[in-house]
Amino acid sequence: MNLEAMQAALRGGGYDGWLFYDHHHRDPVGGRILGLDETAHVTRRWYYFVPAAGEPRKLVHRIEQGRLDTLAGAKAVYSSWQELHAGLEAMLAGARRVAMQYSPNNDIMYLSMVDAGTVEFVRGLGKEVVSSADLVSQFEAVLSAEQIASHGAAQRAIDGILAEGWREMGRRLRPAASGAGKVSEHDMVLWLGEAMRRENLVWENGPDVSVNANTSDSHYEPTAERSSPIREGNFVLIDIWGRVNKPGSVFYDITWTGVVGRAPSEREQQVFETVLKARDAAVSAVETAFAAGKTVRGFEADDAARGVIRAAGFGEYFTHRTGHNIGRELHGAGAHLDNLETHDERRILPHTCFSVEPGIYLPEFGLRSEVNMLTAPGKAWVTGRVQRELVRV
Repeated sequence: MNLEAMQAALRGGGYDGWLFYDHHHRDPVGGRILGLDETAHVTRRWYYFVPAAGEPRKLVHRIEQGRLDTLAGAKAVYSSWQELHAGLEAMLAGARRVAMQYSPNNDIMYLSMVDAGTVEFVRGLGKEVVSSADLVSQFEAVLSAEQIASHGAAQRAIDGILAEGWREMGRRLRPAASGAGKVSEHDMVLWLGEAMRRENLVWENGPDVSVNANTSDSHYEPTAERSSPIREGNFVLIDIWGRVNKPGSVFYDITWTGVVGRAPSEREQQVFETVLKARDAAVSAVETAFAAGKTVRGFEADDAARGVIRAAGFGEYFTHRTGHNIGRELHGAGAHLDNLETHDERRILPHTCFSVEPGIYLPEFGLRSEVNMLTAPGKAWVTGRVQRELVRV
């Protein structure tokens, strides 16, 4: 935790302080920002207040007095609820506008970690509770040079694995010695997983390999018990993600689509070209804003992509946000490209990473094209390979 940087951000944003609160690890985001042990036994409420100026303050239960000892600041303790209430009032004395992991109307639910009762109590002390969303983006989603390098390492490995995965699919379908072969969605999931393990990558669930109508389920996950065969003439989607197996590394997450043993149909080509135009519109919106030194917010990039798909007549079939923040978690704590599921007004900050992945999901097939972007002052760019044509297996 960089106290000096945090207090500078509080002053710059017009906050009087940032109040962190946890009980039974309800707020993993705050714990990561403060650098606390994610496995610590937390059975009692603790509070940590970082004022815009001056010394931080802690409030911990007497039977867990050491819970915040790694952090700077004066410590107060409580046992009874009366002591807790008095301690919070003293902790926040002099502060009026207090940031918490809270989102008005739960609009940005990824940040709504604080329970309603705690917000009510703080307001009852005469404080204005405001969202810490932009602060969380700055102190959780902004990446170090080492983390950006780890994203690049994952990108190079996964781009290579995916390219070879399409070739492996063809080899299994058309083995030279025995004629027609067999391969299923789950077979390819196992192959991709083994290839990622060889590259020392780790990931959450997946990857997703789906065919035909299964590709219309954007979170489809084949299993040994539920898996369709891959056959000549199929439409195929592969969504693959992972990160280097070391602490703090950053994910790389992409989706490509292709057809097996044939040319794309006119409908497939139309949908593919529409999705690519939508993807490129969102990419351009971010690139242009950063090049001009202008602020761009998550909902604005979503609007750029969604406008293309709506204009083409497929608006009802684009059923998810355009992209998500990427960090140590696949779906990170920074701004998402979203004006559908949420109205994400968070700023896309320099030195952050996120996906751009518009999709159209018709009953007979679904198509998504996913790339990742990185930003820096004055520029934004796509990392990794960019799909321009449907893969031919």
